[in-house]
Amino acid sequence: MGKSRPFRIFMIVGAVFMILLIIIYWDDVGASNFYLHTTISGPHPSRLSPQSRRDPEKKVEEDKESSFLMDIDAFVNQFLEGTADPTEQVRGEPPPGDAHNQSSEKSEEKFVPRREWKIHLTPIDPEKKQRQDSRKQLIQDVCSNKSYFDFPGKNRTFDDIPNKELDHLIVDDRHGIIYCYVPKVACTNWKRIMIVLSESLLLDGVPYQDPLDVPQELIHNSSLHFTFNKFWKRYGKFSRHLMKIKLKKYTKFLFVRDPFVRLISAYRNKFEQENKDFYKRFALVMLRKFSNYSDPPASVVDAFAAGIRPSFSNFVQYLLDPNTEKEMPFNEHWRQMYRLCHPCQINYDFVGKLETLDEDAEHLLRILRVDNVVEFPQSHRNRTVSSWEQDWFANIPLESRKELYRLYEAEFKLFGYSKPEKLLHE
Repeated sequence: MGKSRPFRIFMIVGAVFMILLIIIYWDDVGASNFYLHTTISGPHPSRLSPQSRRDPEKKVEEDKESSFLMDIDAFVNQFLEGTADPTEQVRGEPPPGDAHNQSSEKSEEKFVPRREWKIHLTPIDPEKKQRQDSRKQLIQDVCSNKSYFDFPGKNRTFDDIPNKELDHLIVDDRHGIIYCYVPKVACTNWKRIMIVLSESLLLDGVPYQDPLDVPQELIHNSSLHFTFNKFWKRYGKFSRHLMKIKLKKYTKFLFVRDPFVRLISAYRNKFEQENKDFYKRFALVMLRKFSNYSDPPASVVDAFAAGIRPSFSNFVQYLLDPNTEKEMPFNEHWRQMYRLCHPCQINYDFVGKLETLDEDAEHLLRILRVDNVVEFPQSHRNRTVSSWEQDWFANIPLESRKELYRLYEAEFKLFGYSKPEKLLHE
């Protein structure tokens, strides 16, 4: 009798555990074949075996099953260990009485280094470290001071952020990295880096090793980047919990830029060059509403041949028009950086700036300990610089300049950019 009772308890616990696994499996099975990314639970071989090349479909199916099982294993282990809601790296105070953190020193460690991670014997330049501390502290000060300069979304929590607004957070589970990309802030080269590190793109069964070898047309292919907004498809109702785990464990970084210079760069790239998509989606609207073209050419080729394109002044009018965002949110190329990366809800470990790109890239890759694996590509091709601002805004009315500054003022304050006094006072 004494032996049967523990046996029954054991059987009940085992049954509950199996039911939990079945529930999790069916939550995930609908999308488990959607991603080929390796998870934090195990290593990913840098090269495929000859056998895998001979039978690629079988290898893909095995990799999917292995990845899925490791995801389940990692989650269930944390669930059974009583992992509290891991919000230490999400803005706000850590939960009191975190038993898991108290019981295991490993829970306080960063992601376990992979074999290729580099160990440096010399310390990081104190000046670079101080620069990072100052940038992160400024964000913390602006976000935590409830009475200082309010802006949309400042006081919401991470859980309040809609899933669709998390599409700029790229995750590399292989190295424990989260990168929030901001268009027009070197994001093309950083996406190249993320593709190489995550090994999400193969050539003849072998991952790309040089970021510059990644085909230009594939760099921005969303299927190559595992972003937070895809978590719901893979993890279902556990997606937010796993996001917070990764935000706590992984190294998070973003790069920013002077807001007005970024706008100029976006205009030059999307409207001074023939871009079929942006012409149809945005330029035609600007031409009809702000350039007195009631019937502009339907194609970008015909428009450019006739010398017809929206001016920078038309672009600013479009941004300031209150009806613009009533119809659709700002495009990512001119949407405010804080709306893309949510710095008041996510504690970034590294805040880089385009103005100090070379130094910051070298510093970041060293922090990530992958500077022996990848090198940041050099790129200074016709880069828009702040000294051009005065010329670009010369034909913009003073009141419009002030209104534009108010629209992007949070960016100046959060990321430490000086108020453009010359532009705002004639």
